[in-house]
Amino acid sequence: MANEKVAVVSHVTEKSERDDELARIFSAYTVCATIWLIFATAVGVLLALKFVYPDLLVASPELTFGRLRPIHTNDTFYAWASPGLIGLALYIAAKSSGTRLYSAKLAWVTLILLNVAAICGTVALDLGYNHGAQEYREWLWWIRVILGAGLVTAAWNMIATVAHREGKDIYLSNWYTIGGTLWTIVIVIVTLIPWYQHGLGQVAVQGYYMHNAVGMWFTPLSLGVFYYALPKVMNRPIYSYSLGIFAFWTNLTFYPLLGAHHFLFSPLPWWLQTTAIVASVAMLVPVWGGSANYLMTMRGRPERLHRTAAMFILVGVLGYLLGSTQGTVEAFRSLQDVWHFTNYTVGHSHLTMYGFVTFAIWGGIYALLPRATGKEPNNLMLGIHFWLATVGIIVYVMALSIGGTIQGLDWINGDPFIQSVVDMAPYWLWRSVGGTLMFLSHLVFAWNVWVMTYRRSPEARRVAGPVQAGA
Repeated sequence: MANEKVAVVSHVTEKSERDDELARIFSAYTVCATIWLIFATAVGVLLALKFVYPDLLVASPELTFGRLRPIHTNDTFYAWASPGLIGLALYIAAKSSGTRLYSAKLAWVTLILLNVAAICGTVALDLGYNHGAQEYREWLWWIRVILGAGLVTAAWNMIATVAHREGKDIYLSNWYTIGGTLWTIVIVIVTLIPWYQHGLGQVAVQGYYMHNAVGMWFTPLSLGVFYYALPKVMNRPIYSYSLGIFAFWTNLTFYPLLGAHHFLFSPLPWWLQTTAIVASVAMLVPVWGGSANYLMTMRGRPERLHRTAAMFILVGVLGYLLGSTQGTVEAFRSLQDVWHFTNYTVGHSHLTMYGFVTFAIWGGIYALLPRATGKEPNNLMLGIHFWLATVGIIVYVMALSIGGTIQGLDWINGDPFIQSVVDMAPYWLWRSVGGTLMFLSHLVFAWNVWVMTYRRSPEARRVAGPVQAGA
């Protein structure tokens, strides 16, 4: 009996240490990502204001639009969303597999690599050193190698953790998170190969990269977060495991083919453009199927949507459904005539990257970080964060969607270009209003992250007080 008690105590102690270690890693990823979110979106607000006040901060080349814009986009992609999703994916891999994280040291190495890449990329871009006009891959090649190394170490850690799982089956979330990480390694390697980075080859690779960076990296990781966090907050299993697997494979089948729809009417082969349009329509299958899976899981539990992580997940699911469907509609040549090169596409990109991916990260963090650390955010602050972000993105997307449509129609009508600038002016103002609300929500989120991670609980302060006084 004594030996059995010792074994039980040893097992409990080991599990507690394992959970504490995982909580520290999860917290560090979340804090680093949050710091970059505030920086990247502060730059974004400044860029939005430059549309309203063109002479704002133009004396220094480091503060010009051409240098700040790629800083905003790359840091949003690789310094906020990537560490945020990887931190969630590592936590989910360990928890869903009922085992410890394969390597805590490797997790720290991944975080360091991601931050080194983000710092080097930001400094280089602001000093005027970049890869050229290649959207979302303006970082110099050696900086992207550091980013790729971070993805490789993350994938290794996820796969090895799931390989040591307790049960036989691999939980659905890990299909998405591991798959997304492996696909992105392939994407990064393709963009580093120099042989196709000239002429139309560069255009084709750019279309492949810029869309797959969203659809084969951020999308599967965000969906993987949904599949783990949503059952937790709703206290019920996911509606259909089979539908989740079906959406996984159809996403893999169709998404890599649709990047060329960004280059309709370009010198790219007409058949390649048409293939991209067909694949864009086919993407409705995994998008609607996956969205139905999440919404059916939420059905009948309205009480769980009040001031909980489920609010963020719900908006994220709707952002995924609406943004992806909008992307399919935009792919048709008739509508590209109106919207191509307009601010409409900027609104669309924010609906997907913010309304879907960022809300997915927030939902995952609010659902899982308190479970890891034992510290809950204040309900009022959570609600303020939610409504500032939600109202902000609605204002932002609506302003650019309406203004971008007017802009495109001006061009079709043959009006002078300056007329489209005049017509866009009030919508750029509303864009800055929406962006400011979004940025304010990030400050509230940062407070909530501190509360959920490093802020000492009142109980801990009460215990520590007498000890410190006695000392």
